[in-house]
Amino acid sequence: MVELNKVHLKRTKRVLAGHLWVFSNEIYESPKVYVPGSIVELFDRTDAFLGIGYINPASLISVRILSRERVTIDREFIKKRLRAALDLRARLFGDQEAVRLVYSEGDYLPGLVVDRYGGCAVLQFLTQGIENLRDVIIELIDEMLNPRVIVLKNESRSRTLEGLSLYREVVKGSLDALPLVREDGLLFEVDPLGGQKTGFFLDQKENRRSLKRYVGGGRGLDLFCYTGAWTMHLASSGVEMKGVDQSERAVRQAIKNAELNSLQGRAVFIEEDVFSFLRREVSEGEKKYDCVVLDPPAFVKSAAKLKEAVRAYRELNGHCMRLVRPGGVLASSSCSYHLDRETFLDMLRAAAKDAGRDARLLSLRSQDADHPVLLAMPETEYLKCAFLLVD
Repeated sequence: MVELNKVHLKRTKRVLAGHLWVFSNEIYESPKVYVPGSIVELFDRTDAFLGIGYINPASLISVRILSRERVTIDREFIKKRLRAALDLRARLFGDQEAVRLVYSEGDYLPGLVVDRYGGCAVLQFLTQGIENLRDVIIELIDEMLNPRVIVLKNESRSRTLEGLSLYREVVKGSLDALPLVREDGLLFEVDPLGGQKTGFFLDQKENRRSLKRYVGGGRGLDLFCYTGAWTMHLASSGVEMKGVDQSERAVRQAIKNAELNSLQGRAVFIEEDVFSFLRREVSEGEKKYDCVVLDPPAFVKSAAKLKEAVRAYRELNGHCMRLVRPGGVLASSSCSYHLDRETFLDMLRAAAKDAGRDARLLSLRSQDADHPVLLAMPETEYLKCAFLLVD
């Protein structure tokens, strides 16, 4: 085995508990002496071996751990990790067309995300260490999945924090025809290159499915609707839906998805800023919706922005509660990790008070099972989704 560079930790409690990150202020050596993305061995102050990972001196998260054992990080290692992730999805989801196949730390492959949309595989390399393994990973995904198309969607903010450039690329096949996937009998066209994230929000699959049991028809509102996934589920169960998003591209795709499912009669879409739309609706003073879905983007990009983000979430949720008819349902989500569950619930309590409404929590939910949460890493659980009965 090739001798690797060593990194010694000042503190080991979190790592010994199963966490996969080591921050720059937790290591004795200067991170600047290491090659970005290179493989290193971790030791404590007594020189006891702790694990193996990759290091990046440009990142606040200096080391991401790949294994607790002394192994060689090579093609065979990556293949075993990918096989374990694929086998788990096969057990949980069968041959489901739209699924996250690899969820970074949740699958012990920090920095790698792989989504499948039918015959299209979308890969995200979020860190320098994974970027260095780019060719091996692409080759293995092609070998193990044999997808018609492989897309690299490497435009995440986390790459910037790693000192990496942003790019997107089709490395196999063509996207002349966009992937069509089926979710609970509903058809969705996915745009991996031009859409947000990898083209679809897979983490809310089970929540979209579950909300229908709490809603019994009437009128519904889907805010930050993107390409209309929540809208399609509710419209298919008889709700007259209105979706709102400021992205012209997303609204155009949502309209097409409604047509694909012959739901254009029960699903209309508006291109408008959601804050402006809500303020106008509230000014009319009418409780007009039986169901409101609020699924905004991540407002909290860092812990320093938390207070500012909570104010925005509170305003949005307060407006939504004002618009819900007594006995109606608000499905409110946050995908910001820095907004933890208790802060999220506190925000909802404050929003209900602002709106002068009582609210009962029917269900507090998280991300779907293809985004497994590593218990030792709270950072791997980011999604909060509350189903509220608004009285």
